Parts: sequence; C-alpha cells; structure tokens
Amino acid sequence: MKQLLISLLIFLSLNTFAQQRKYSTFYEQRVSLFDTLPINSEDIVFLGNSITNGGEWCELFENEHIKNRGISGDTSEGVYDRLENITKGKPKKIFLMIGINDIARNIPVDTIAKNIEKIILKIKEDSAGTKIYLQSALPVNPDFNMFAGHMKPNSIKSLNKQIKNLSLKHQTTYIDLYSQFTIKDSDKLSPQYTNDGLHLLGEAYLRWAEILKPYVEERNKKR
Repeated sequence: MKQLLISLLIFLSLNTFAQQRKYSTFYEQRVSLFDTLPINSEDIVFLGNSITNGGEWCELFENEHIKNRGISGDTSEGVYDRLENITKGKPKKIFLMIGINDIARNIPVDTIAKNIEKIILKIKEDSAGTKIYLQSALPVNPDFNMFAGHMKPNSIKSLNKQIKNLSLKHQTTYIDLYSQFTIKDSDKLSPQYTNDGLHLLGEAYLRWAEILKPYVEERNKKR
C-alpha cells in the first residue's frame, strides 16, 4: 500500500510538472543552448520552427555570420517569448518564418497574425537597426498522409495574406516563398521538395537559399 501511495504521488508530481511546462523539452533545450551562443551586430538570424531548424544556413550561404535560431515545433508565441536573447545582440537582419504549427493547433489566423505583429514591434523596439524579412509560410501536401493537422491550405494562404499586410504596415520586407514551392496550378507542396508533405528535402533548401540570396547579400541602410 505504501509503495502504491509513493508511486501515485510521483505520478501526480510528474503530471503537474508536465502541465506547468509551457513549451516542449526540445524547445527548452534549444533555448538553453542559444542562451550560451551570443548574437552580434554582424549576424543574420534565421528564426522559425522545424523548417528553419532543418537548414544548414551558414553552409548554404557560406557565411559564418548566419545563425540558425529555428526550433522544431515552435509557434508564433514561442518565438516571441525567446526574442530577447536575439534582439539584445542587435543583429543585422532577421529572417522570420512562423505559423504552420499554430495552424495545426487550430489557433485562429488572426491570433497568429497578432503574435507576428508583436514580434515585429519587439524587434523594432529592442533592435531598431535590424532589418526584418517576413517569409510566407510554405505550402503543404496531404498526399503523403502525414501531419494531417497541418494540411490546411486555405488557412496557410489566409495567414500569408496577413503577413504580407503586416509587412506593408510596418515597412518590412515580405518574401513570397509559397508560390515558389507549389506544384503548378495547385496549392500542394511539390513532391520534389518533400518526403512527408511538410518538411523539406535538400533540393528545397537549395531553392530557398537561391531565393533569399539577394536579400541576404543586400546592404542595410546606415543605422
């Protein structure tokens, strides 16, 4: 009986701890690593979820000042909550892609857009000289029968429209990636770029880097 009671107390303690955790253990692991890796004013930050996390950006651009700050599973709120570690270094540029995991969690598009606007405003407030690039969310492909919660093309297109409007409102740069990765005359992510309908293969990262190269290489205006 005593052993059963102890086991029950341990279970309840672990369950309470899990409920109190706002983000995943992987999120916490990545953030703790980022806390030890400083950002400086020469750096270009790639910020987002697993799709950003999966890119070897400094190698793709052959630029040691490019820093990957993607976290698999991250959301717009998650990005906002970890911005301080990035903005305190006053990076030269930030390339942001976020929102697809919010959509999978049935967070309304308007709420996602409001979170992205909060991210923009915090960057501008904390690091006024940082140039912000808002990248559209990428298309998805349901034909792989994976990640069913993410397969909402209408929501993705609606979010991209709002991201574009935010870019105009706050005078940032909007980059339409969505149309560059679809099968022609469809809203599906091309199978040449994915093997699960959501995440990207190497060819996709090469294409992505090709699209971003002019923006990565352009000079910032004097601060």
